[in-house]
Amino acid sequence: MKINRFLIMISSFGLLVACAPMSRYEAVKSPSILKAVQDARTYSDHNALAKRFENLAKEMRMKAEEQRRLLEHYQEKSYLYGRQAQDRKSHTWALMHRYEQAAKTSLGKAATHRQIAAKLKQDGYATPIRQIENVANNPKTTENN
Repeated sequence: MKINRFLIMISSFGLLVACAPMSRYEAVKSPSILKAVQDARTYSDHNALAKRFENLAKEMRMKAEEQRRLLEHYQEKSYLYGRQAQDRKSHTWALMHRYEQAAKTSLGKAATHRQIAAKLKQDGYATPIRQIENVANNPKTTENN
Protein backbone atom coordinates (compact mmCIF):
# COMPACT_ATOMS: atom_id res chain seq x y z
CA MET A 1 0.00 0.00 0.00
CA LYS A 2 2.77 2.44 0.89
CA ILE A 3 4.70 1.52 -2.25
CA ASN A 4 1.70 2.31 -4.46
CA ARG A 5 1.23 5.63 -2.72
CA PHE A 6 4.93 6.44 -3.12
CA LEU A 7 4.86 5.58 -6.84
CA ILE A 8 1.78 7.72 -7.39
CA MET A 9 3.39 10.61 -5.57
CA ILE A 10 6.62 10.33 -7.59
CA SER A 11 4.78 10.06 -10.90
CA SER A 12 2.55 13.04 -10.01
CA PHE A 13 5.59 15.14 -9.19
CA GLY A 14 7.29 14.06 -12.43
CA LEU A 15 4.19 14.99 -14.42
CA LEU A 16 3.99 18.37 -12.71
CA VAL A 17 7.63 19.12 -13.45
CA ALA A 18 7.33 17.94 -17.06
CA CYS A 19 4.26 20.07 -17.74
CA ALA A 20 5.85 23.34 -16.68
CA PRO A 21 9.25 23.73 -18.31
CA MET A 22 10.91 27.13 -18.48
CA SER A 23 13.15 26.18 -21.38
CA ARG A 24 11.72 28.86 -23.67
CA TYR A 25 12.54 31.62 -21.20
CA GLU A 26 15.90 30.14 -20.34
CA ALA A 27 16.68 30.20 -24.07
CA VAL A 28 16.84 34.00 -23.78
CA LYS A 29 19.93 33.57 -21.67
CA SER A 30 21.54 31.29 -24.24
CA PRO A 31 24.85 32.34 -25.79
CA SER A 32 23.32 32.64 -29.27
CA ILE A 33 20.69 35.16 -28.13
CA LEU A 34 23.22 37.13 -26.09
CA LYS A 35 25.51 37.21 -29.12
CA ALA A 36 22.64 38.40 -31.35
CA VAL A 37 21.93 41.21 -28.89
CA GLN A 38 25.60 42.20 -28.78
CA ASP A 39 25.97 42.07 -32.56
CA ALA A 40 22.80 44.05 -33.32
CA ARG A 41 23.87 47.14 -35.20
CA THR A 42 21.16 47.98 -37.72
CA TYR A 43 17.54 49.01 -37.57
CA SER A 44 16.40 45.60 -38.84
CA ASP A 45 18.55 43.77 -36.26
CA HIS A 46 16.99 45.68 -33.37
CA ASN A 47 13.52 45.43 -34.88
CA ALA A 48 13.88 41.64 -35.19
CA LEU A 49 15.11 41.39 -31.60
CA ALA A 50 12.15 43.47 -30.41
CA LYS A 51 9.74 41.15 -32.21
CA ARG A 52 11.47 38.09 -30.75
CA PHE A 53 11.20 39.48 -27.20
CA GLU A 54 7.56 40.48 -27.75
CA ASN A 55 6.71 36.97 -28.92
CA LEU A 56 8.50 35.53 -25.92
CA ALA A 57 6.55 37.84 -23.60
CA LYS A 58 3.30 36.72 -25.22
CA GLU A 59 4.22 33.07 -24.63
CA MET A 60 5.16 33.79 -21.03
CA ARG A 61 1.84 35.55 -20.43
CA MET A 62 -0.03 32.56 -21.83
CA LYS A 63 1.92 30.20 -19.58
CA ALA A 64 1.29 32.44 -16.57
CA GLU A 65 -2.43 32.42 -17.34
CA GLU A 66 -2.35 28.63 -17.62
CA GLN A 67 -0.66 28.42 -14.22
CA ARG A 68 -3.22 30.87 -12.78
CA ARG A 69 -6.06 28.62 -13.92
CA LEU A 70 -4.28 25.59 -12.46
CA LEU A 71 -3.79 27.44 -9.18
CA GLU A 72 -7.50 28.29 -9.05
CA HIS A 73 -8.26 24.62 -9.63
CA TYR A 74 -5.97 23.59 -6.78
CA GLN A 75 -7.57 26.16 -4.49
CA GLU A 76 -11.11 25.12 -5.36
CA LYS A 77 -10.47 21.36 -5.32
CA SER A 78 -7.72 21.05 -2.72
CA TYR A 79 -9.60 18.16 -1.12
CA LEU A 80 -8.75 16.03 -4.17
CA TYR A 81 -5.01 16.28 -3.56
CA GLY A 82 -4.81 15.68 0.17
CA ARG A 83 -1.45 16.51 1.68
CA GLN A 84 0.00 17.48 -1.68
CA ALA A 85 -2.48 20.31 -2.20
CA GLN A 86 -0.39 22.94 -0.42
CA ASP A 87 2.78 21.89 -2.23
CA ARG A 88 1.04 22.04 -5.58
CA LYS A 89 -0.43 25.45 -4.81
CA SER A 90 2.91 26.93 -3.80
CA HIS A 91 4.73 25.37 -6.76
CA THR A 92 2.10 26.60 -9.20
CA TRP A 93 2.11 30.09 -7.67
CA ALA A 94 5.90 30.22 -7.95
CA LEU A 95 5.77 29.20 -11.62
CA MET A 96 3.03 31.72 -12.34
CA HIS A 97 5.06 34.47 -10.69
CA ARG A 98 8.19 33.42 -12.59
CA TYR A 99 6.36 33.49 -15.92
CA GLU A 100 4.90 36.93 -15.17
CA GLN A 101 8.36 38.26 -14.30
CA ALA A 102 9.74 36.73 -17.49
CA ALA A 103 7.03 38.47 -19.52
CA LYS A 104 7.82 41.82 -17.89
CA THR A 105 11.53 41.37 -18.50
CA SER A 106 10.96 40.41 -22.13
CA LEU A 107 8.67 43.39 -22.71
CA GLY A 108 11.30 45.66 -21.21
CA LYS A 109 13.94 44.26 -23.54
CA ALA A 110 11.57 44.59 -26.50
CA ALA A 111 10.88 48.22 -25.63
CA THR A 112 14.60 48.93 -25.41
CA HIS A 113 15.25 47.44 -28.83
CA ARG A 114 12.23 49.29 -30.30
CA GLN A 115 13.69 52.57 -29.00
CA ILE A 116 17.09 51.78 -30.46
CA ALA A 117 15.50 50.86 -33.80
CA ALA A 118 13.45 54.06 -33.81
CA LYS A 119 16.56 56.13 -33.09
CA LEU A 120 18.44 54.42 -35.92
CA LYS A 121 15.53 55.03 -38.29
CA GLN A 122 15.31 58.68 -37.25
CA ASP A 123 19.04 59.13 -37.82
CA GLY A 124 18.72 57.66 -41.30
CA TYR A 125 20.35 54.29 -40.68
CA ALA A 126 17.24 52.47 -41.90
CA THR A 127 17.55 53.58 -45.51
CA PRO A 128 16.33 50.90 -47.94
CA ILE A 129 19.06 49.17 -49.95
CA ARG A 130 17.53 50.25 -53.29
CA GLN A 131 17.86 53.87 -52.30
CA ILE A 132 21.52 53.34 -51.32
CA GLU A 133 22.21 51.60 -54.65
CA ASN A 134 20.58 54.48 -56.56
CA VAL A 135 22.74 57.01 -54.75
CA ALA A 136 25.86 54.97 -55.48
CA ASN A 137 24.97 54.66 -59.18
CA ASN A 138 23.83 58.30 -59.65
CA PRO A 139 25.92 60.56 -57.42
CA LYS A 140 24.71 63.64 -59.33
CA THR A 141 21.14 63.25 -58.05
CA THR A 142 22.24 63.70 -54.45
CA GLU A 143 24.39 66.73 -55.26
CA ASN A 144 21.47 68.53 -56.92
CA ASN A 145 19.14 67.96 -53.93
